[in-house]
Amino acid sequence: MSFPNHRPRRLRTTPAMRRLTAENRLAPADLILPAFIREGLTEPSPISSMPGVVQHTTDSLKRAAAEAVELGVGGIMLFGVPAVRDAQGTASLDPEGVLNKAIRDVKAEVGDDLVIMGDVCLDEFTDHGHCGVLDSEGYVDNDATLEIYGRMAVAQADAGAHVLGPSGMMDGQIAVIRQALEESGHKNTAVLAYAAKYASAFYGPFREAVDSQLKGDRRTYQMDAANRREAILEVELDLEEGADMVMVKPAMSYLDILADVAAMSPVPVSAYQISGEYAMIEAAAANGWIDRRGAITESVLGIKRAGADTVLTYWASELAGWLKES
Repeated sequence: MSFPNHRPRRLRTTPAMRRLTAENRLAPADLILPAFIREGLTEPSPISSMPGVVQHTTDSLKRAAAEAVELGVGGIMLFGVPAVRDAQGTASLDPEGVLNKAIRDVKAEVGDDLVIMGDVCLDEFTDHGHCGVLDSEGYVDNDATLEIYGRMAVAQADAGAHVLGPSGMMDGQIAVIRQALEESGHKNTAVLAYAAKYASAFYGPFREAVDSQLKGDRRTYQMDAANRREAILEVELDLEEGADMVMVKPAMSYLDILADVAAMSPVPVSAYQISGEYAMIEAAAANGWIDRRGAITESVLGIKRAGADTVLTYWASELAGWLKES
C-alpha cells in the first residue's frame, strides 16, 4: 500500500536523488569575494578576528583574483586601507591611492574574466571613520559627501572597475554617482546599491580589517534593525535613481528583508555575508562545536534560498572549490 504523505521522503533517499530534486543550487558564479588591500605592506597581514582572511599586498591580491577566476567565482569587491587619512578622505580620490591602484592592478591581472567591484565609501579613508564628511556639529554632511562620492566613483571607473558599490547610505548617492559616470563617459559601469544596509553589531571584525577610526556608531544614516518596511522604501528610491543591482546587508539576521527585496526587485539582488557572520562560524568550528564545511555551505545556501542572486562572502573561493569538486 502506498502512502502519499511519504512522497517527500522518497525524494531524499540518496545523495543523487537529493541533488536531482534540490529547489536551490549554489554555483561559483553566484559568489563575490570581498578583499582588502593595505597600503605599505610587504607581506599579507592576517586579520585576527577573521581567521583565514588577510589584508593583501599588491602581489597577494593579484594571486587571489587569479585564483577566483580559476575557480569560477563571479566577482571581487575591493576595499582599500590607506596609510594616511584625513577628515575629507582625500586618499580615495588619488589615482595612485591604494584602492584605485588595486583596481588597476587586478584589472591588469584578470581583465574582464572577473567582475571587479570597488567600494565607494569614505569610512576607510577618513580619520574619524564615518562614511562621509562631517559638518561643524559632528554630523555627516550628506550633500558634501555626495560630491566626493561622485568624484570617487569616476576615479574607480577610470581605474577599470566594472561595478561600483556605494555603501555609505547617503540619500541620493545612486543618482549622483550615475550622473557622474554618464558625464565622464562611463556609461557601461554598473552600480550595485547597498540599498538596505543596517546598523549592525556584526560589523566588528570588518572594522579591524579596514583599521577603522570610528568612535561611536553610524545609526544616523544606516538603517535601524527594528525596521522591515523601510527597506522596501530604500530599495525603491535606489531603483528610481538608476541602480543596476541592489544589496541587503547584513545577510544572516536580515533574511526576511532579503526575501522581501527579492520579491519586488526587477534587478539582481545581492546579500553580504558580513565579517561577524564569518567570524562566528569560524570560531565555533575551531572549537569543534560545528562542522565547518557543512555550516559554511548551509549558511550561504540559506542566503541564496531567501532570494539572493549573488552572495558576497569571505569564503567565496574556498566554497567555489568545494562546488567544483561536487
